[in-house]
Amino acid sequence: MFKRKPRSYSQRAGEIIYPRGGWSRAVQYVIHRIRRLPDPPDRIARGIAAGTFISFTPFFGGHLVGAMLIAWVIRGNLVAAVLGTFVGNPLTTPLIAVMSVGLGRWILGVHGSMAPGAILGAFTAAGAQLWHNFLSVFDGRVAEWDRLHAFHDTIFLPYLVGGLGPGLIAAVVAHYMTVPVVRAYHKHRMQRMARRIEAAQRKAAERRQP
Repeated sequence: MFKRKPRSYSQRAGEIIYPRGGWSRAVQYVIHRIRRLPDPPDRIARGIAAGTFISFTPFFGGHLVGAMLIAWVIRGNLVAAVLGTFVGNPLTTPLIAVMSVGLGRWILGVHGSMAPGAILGAFTAAGAQLWHNFLSVFDGRVAEWDRLHAFHDTIFLPYLVGGLGPGLIAAVVAHYMTVPVVRAYHKHRMQRMARRIEAAQRKAAERRQP
């Protein structure tokens, strides 16, 4: 009677695009979680930097694992790395993709520009052909590689190359923004704990007085 009604797949998918409570509340929640992580500010900041950097790469589906691997290598907080991937959300990913692909195509000398819809369509087409080739191992269908080759040359490689610079810059900015925020919170928490201990000691001393 009092059990929560399970959410449908459409509701869960909708919350990825627009979380319950809105994006403002989601951002506040992430910041709250970051500040409360039990680790030195530098380690937390390195984790956030790792998650921020991986968000500028085309390895969709592997951002969480990639963020944790980078954080492990640079001795960052793994939970902070996961939270840092929030930089690559449905609102920012189209902007990141257009910027990274455009910059990468310019660096590599690939002509033409790509709109967000075209980039998404290229990912979808490549994923469909990859699935087709996977099934070909079992049912004997002929494997096809034309869309995957085109995707690699015109989207994936430019995205990877073009995202490195902006990703590094964003990671450095995220690191230096995180350190003072976490440090200030830890200082405030220590002061609050000190006041509580002092108040408890004062009450205990009052009880001992005749």
